[in-house]
Formats: sequence, structure tokens, C-alpha cells
Amino acid sequence: VVFLMGVLAGAAIVPALAQSDRPQGVNYVNHVAIAVDNFDEAFAFYTQKMGFREAFTVRDDKGQPTLAYVQASRNTFIELQRTNATRPAGLNHFGLHVENLKATVAALRERGVKVDDIRVRPDDAAVANATDPNGIRIEMFEFGPGSPQGKAIASWK
Repeated sequence: VVFLMGVLAGAAIVPALAQSDRPQGVNYVNHVAIAVDNFDEAFAFYTQKMGFREAFTVRDDKGQPTLAYVQASRNTFIELQRTNATRPAGLNHFGLHVENLKATVAALRERGVKVDDIRVRPDDAAVANATDPNGIRIEMFEFGPGSPQGKAIASWK
């Protein structure tokens, strides 16, 4: 938990300082993604022990969860994913919400950051990825009210 809080705090502070002159709008840490060996145990820990609510769960064609977002606060989630051959246990990535993904990608590329092309998703969201010098993936989202994240944020009480 201390590690996770450190990651969240660091991930929030560094982009804010590094992009204080950004023209593209507000950025904030939206989620931290953790790959887990025992999905059910991790999900129970974060929902029952930590008291975070389930925001949404994505299931495969057999009804098994492939990932779940648990909501720590209105705009902050923990994404739980199952481990697999290419996804070892531990921190998988962190996600930033950006107001203008196209402008964010352009600004980062101008600064020499290698950023993947933007992928528009069918769920009212667009995403692009960058990787920090330590190999940690940074997932940048621009999502609208119809996205799962937008719906969870809107329903926060």
C-alpha cells in the first residue's frame, strides 16, 4: 500500500511539473495498473479490505474477468489485470487522463518522447502509450462521458 501510494504521488507530481507549460489542458493520474497472479484474491482485497468500489469489470467470452477497475476516489482507479506469459506480476503501467490527447502527443514528441500513435476506441475513448526510461508504460487517455471511466466518475458519490 505504501509503494502504491508512492507511485500515485510520484506519478501525479512529475507530469504536473514536467508539463506545467502544456497547452493541451489538464492532466491527472487516472489509474495504476497492477498485474496479479490471483485475480479473485486481489479484487477482494481492494474492494473488501481497502473499501474501494468496483467501477467496472471486463470479462472474456467465458465470463471470466480479464481486468477490473476499482475506484479509490472520484478520478482515481486501480486497474487489476491477470498475469500471463507477457505480463508479469507487479506494476504494469499507469494511466494519465489528458484533456487533449492529440496536443499532448504532439508536445511530448516535440520534447523527444517516443509516443505510439493514437488509437481511437469504440467506447468513447482514445489512447496513446509512451514508455519512461525505466520501461514503465504510460497510458494516456482522452475519454468522454460514454467511456467506462467517464461513467464511473459521473456516478461517484
